[in-house]
Amino acid sequence: MTVKPRIAFRVGPKERLRIQAIFDRFAAVAPHPKTELVYANPFTLLVSVVLSAQATDKSVNKATQPLFQVADTPAKMAALGEEGLIPFIRTIGLYRTKAKNVIALSRILIETHGGQVPLQRDALQALPGVGRKTASVVLNELDVEPAIAVDTHVFRVAHRLGLSKGKTPDQVEAELMAKVPAPYLTRAHHWLILHGRYVCVARRPKCEICIVADLCPSRELFLGA
Repeated sequence: MTVKPRIAFRVGPKERLRIQAIFDRFAAVAPHPKTELVYANPFTLLVSVVLSAQATDKSVNKATQPLFQVADTPAKMAALGEEGLIPFIRTIGLYRTKAKNVIALSRILIETHGGQVPLQRDALQALPGVGRKTASVVLNELDVEPAIAVDTHVFRVAHRLGLSKGKTPDQVEAELMAKVPAPYLTRAHHWLILHGRYVCVARRPKCEICIVADLCPSRELFLGA
């Protein structure tokens, strides 16, 4: 396994202690955070993550529960075909494009990877519908590679907590990978996304219940809002 080297960002001793405290608290409350997507094996995880683009985990789980009962392997999924898959995922945004990608990647897994999901980043990202973020989620969830997939929640929380000033997801990812304490790298993605989903929400963050509010440089912006 090849992991990209961590880029150096200048972080002073006081700031390093603040960042350490943030993740210490996340770890104390949720020592083993996991994705909210429901999956049974690497293939169903991959399909769920592909389907989750611009969709909620809840909507994906609702669709995949019956889907995975009939197609939980690349061979079974490929046998469904696009027209067989669409009725299961019609409630998810961009379902036609996603159906095309899921069937295509299932066939590639059969033809090129012996029906198994490759757990190397380059091979994953070569699959239809699988970009860097999707590959990061899969590799991190399966404990293959420490990775932080930056979605809208992670992007927002990273900026509000003063963990990044990056203007793009790639820049935020690089800064988080450099600043998050090494022991927490495999769990940081889940803590940040869940924090953004349930506490540090977009319109009105719930600072009154936030476990890291006193460590947040943005808190004053929302008090009394």
